[in-house]
Amino acid sequence: MAPSPLTKLVIASGNAGKVREFSALLANLGLAIQPQPEGLEVEETGTTFAKNARLKAIAVAQATGEWALADDSGLSVDALGGAPGVHSARYADSDSSRITRLLQELGQAQATAGTPNRQAHFAAALALADPSGHIQLEVEGRCSGLILETPRGTGGFGYDPVFLVPEVGLTFAEMDGALKAQIGHRGRAFALLAPALLQLLER
Repeated sequence: MAPSPLTKLVIASGNAGKVREFSALLANLGLAIQPQPEGLEVEETGTTFAKNARLKAIAVAQATGEWALADDSGLSVDALGGAPGVHSARYADSDSSRITRLLQELGQAQATAGTPNRQAHFAAALALADPSGHIQLEVEGRCSGLILETPRGTGGFGYDPVFLVPEVGLTFAEMDGALKAQIGHRGRAFALLAPALLQLLER
């Protein structure tokens, strides 16, 4: 049996910042966007962003009986062996403490290595599940940058104030929403998702 038409989309996240970003990215598609139900927790046991996105999309679709779009994203720092990676959101208990821990660990790694390496990238994996919990679309976007020694900017969330994109000379926290949507990892992933999403809407 074919899945029900895609008219409403549940964003499989309890993160208000992510829900806002996706609502803006999806604004032109005529979809009714809503966050996942309060109190719904999905254990992120995947070892990659893609696996976690898949887990969340399936769980939220099955719990709500609606199409669900999940994102698993995070920051991987070269000098930390790819950490915090899939543990980005669980690295500490607040944005400021996550940034503090990141900068401390990066400082220690650099002191040990003796050479500065502040290369990093953000990755965002997106998974779209139909109401029965079958994955219909999967994509991944990346944005490369550098980790600053001190935060800059007041926008965004998470690690945005310390993630500098050299090509524009701004941190994610200094960018306006349009620029971040264009060059950020989530925006790049969405650009890959959008054509296939439009095809589903036209069915």
